[in-house]
Amino acid sequence: MTLVQAIIEAIESLAANKLRSGLTMLGIVVGVASVVAMLAIGRGARDSIIGSIGGLGSNLLFVFPGNLVDTVQNVRPITLHDAEAIADPFSVPSVVAVAPLIEGSGTVSYQGKRVVTSLVGATPDYFVVRNYGLIEGNYFTEEHMLGLASVVLIAPDVADGLFGRREGIAGEIVRIEGQPFRVMGVLESKGGGSFGSEDNRVVIPLTTAQIRLIHRNGHDDVDMLMIQVINAEAVPQAMQEIANILRTRHHTPIGVDDFSILSQQDFLSLASSITNILTIFLGGIAGISLLVGGIGIMNIMLVSVNERTREIGLRKAMGARRRDILLQFLTESSLMSLFGGIGGIAFGWLISFSVGRIAIVNQVDFTPKVGLDAIALAVLFSTVIGLFFGIYPANRAAGLEPVEALGYS
Repeated sequence: MTLVQAIIEAIESLAANKLRSGLTMLGIVVGVASVVAMLAIGRGARDSIIGSIGGLGSNLLFVFPGNLVDTVQNVRPITLHDAEAIADPFSVPSVVAVAPLIEGSGTVSYQGKRVVTSLVGATPDYFVVRNYGLIEGNYFTEEHMLGLASVVLIAPDVADGLFGRREGIAGEIVRIEGQPFRVMGVLESKGGGSFGSEDNRVVIPLTTAQIRLIHRNGHDDVDMLMIQVINAEAVPQAMQEIANILRTRHHTPIGVDDFSILSQQDFLSLASSITNILTIFLGGIAGISLLVGGIGIMNIMLVSVNERTREIGLRKAMGARRRDILLQFLTESSLMSLFGGIGGIAFGWLISFSVGRIAIVNQVDFTPKVGLDAIALAVLFSTVIGLFFGIYPANRAAGLEPVEALGYS
């Protein structure tokens, strides 16, 4: 028996039991669709996160209190005085601007409408470091900082939630945690970021935030420093200069820093590792569905062998060799798995497309990506599943003796 003859006979056999073959292939369809969709969603999440982080720029540094690697006792907070020392061009010539900030959450309201959002207390340098543009209005200045001014810049999602528009808002009075603030402007959209959605936040002068909204143990304590370096090539040098300044100011022992300095590359590496692990985890869970589908194929093929015992005996009596019977049943199981795999790829693409559309409707910067490698992996895996779980039934059929098979009832 040639392979072409085996394929034709396998198709005829599957067509003779359409419902049973279809239900058996359904397990493979679901398994392959799960693998394709999960890998596409995982890849889309990775690209979205990495794109958001990369959008911040390659010449940004982030300084946090505490050591992210080693546990350090008596951690000193990062303060405004630390920021001033780092901003000194004679001490740290690689740094262009330093933006200290504190963050919290709160409710912003306007004429009965309320939005729960992130509160950011920052200096004017924040807009320089983050390269923020304005849809309308103006940034706050050092004068607003010194005067503890009740002014705020709002991000697009907050503007949409409170006003239903993004223009003609400057000068309006909103309430943040019940306190009145004048809207100075509306920030341009930046989408999701490494520290949450940057379109759902309000930015107020740091001094005002410290006194009225976001309280810390020390008056000068800040949550983080965002630092702009002259260029990407100067990042390693800037990290060393900043570390030396903080070690001197914090009086930390050699090799025991009570602060952490992270670059964009650190965030990218961390995000990539996390999303890769997540993708593998999701793919592994989806792979279990393929395993279940393979078991279903083996079960149906065993039933088919029992039903066709007399046919097998007749074939052998007419000269069919063991390998012909083996090829016939292996071809049937492989075709079921292959057809199921093709259907699963289409279904998996449909799931990924639907998830992408839902993300667009909800204004989430996330696009699942179905890669050729995921499709190839799914097809290969489904075919191997069909072969693997078809071997035992095929071998059992090929091992039947003609006389016993012909006498089977």
